[in-house]
Amino acid sequence: MNKLIYLWLAVKTVFCTCQPDHRTNDFKKVKAHYKNSKIGKLPAVVSESSGLANGAKPGTFWTHNDSGGKPELYLIDLNGKLLDTKAVPNAKNTDWEDLTQDDKGNLYIGDFGNNTSNRNAFDIYRFNPADNTSERITFRYRGAPTDCEAFFYHQGSLYLFSKNWGKNKWVKMYRLPATTGDHTVAASDSILIDAQVTSAAISPNGKTFALLTYGKVLLFETAGDNIDFSKPKSCFRFSRKQTEAIGFLNNTDMLITNEQGGIYRTTFR
Repeated sequence: MNKLIYLWLAVKTVFCTCQPDHRTNDFKKVKAHYKNSKIGKLPAVVSESSGLANGAKPGTFWTHNDSGGKPELYLIDLNGKLLDTKAVPNAKNTDWEDLTQDDKGNLYIGDFGNNTSNRNAFDIYRFNPADNTSERITFRYRGAPTDCEAFFYHQGSLYLFSKNWGKNKWVKMYRLPATTGDHTVAASDSILIDAQVTSAAISPNGKTFALLTYGKVLLFETAGDNIDFSKPKSCFRFSRKQTEAIGFLNNTDMLITNEQGGIYRTTFR
C-alpha cells in the first residue's frame, strides 16, 4: 500500500504546475527568481519530517516525525546534524503534522492529521523547550471535521489550512486562539488550489505567508494585520518527492524538508 501511495505522490508531484493558480488566482510567474538547493540530510531518527520551527540559536530548527512517531522534537542544524532531543511531556503523537513558534519561545505542535476522517477532536500542544513544560489546546470543527496538515502562529492566533483531499480543491483557512481550552472553529476564508497543502509558515516580518504542497509553493501577502487569501503573491514549482515541512530562514528564503530525509534551501534571487 505504501508503494502505491508513493507512486501516486510521485506522479502528482511531477505533473504539478502553477498554471492553474496563475489563471484562477492571479499568482505572479516568478519561477526564475527562486533557486532550490539541497543542503543537508536529516538524521536517521527523523524518519518522516513533517514540521519545522526556528530554534533559539540562528541556523537551528526543530522538527518532528509524522503519525505514530514518538512525542519528541528534534533540534537540527542546516546540514541535518542532530543537536538535541526533547520529549514533550503529557503528549501523544496521534498524527503530528506541523510545527510553529511564537515570539515568547513557545513551540506549537499540530496533532490534527485526519487522513482517515475518523477524528472529531484535535489537539495542539504548546511546548516550551527551555523549561520543558507543555499545555494542550483542543479544538473541533463547526460542521464536518476535515484533514489539516498546515498551520502557523501570528499575533496571538493560530492559522490552520485544510489539505483538500480528493475532488475538493478548496483549501479552507481556520483561525484559532492560541490559548488553552476547548475551541470550535469555522472557516474564515477559502481558495481554489489544485494541490494538497502539507505545511505552512509566515515570514519573520509577518508580511508573507507560504503554503507548501506536493510539487509547489504558494506565497501570499498579508493584508495588514489580517491573514487571508486576498493578496496572492507568487507560485513556484518545488518537485522534491514528499515535501511536508516548510519554514522561513529570513523574510524571503525558505527551508523545506521531505519525508525521504532531504533538507532544501529555497533562495530568492
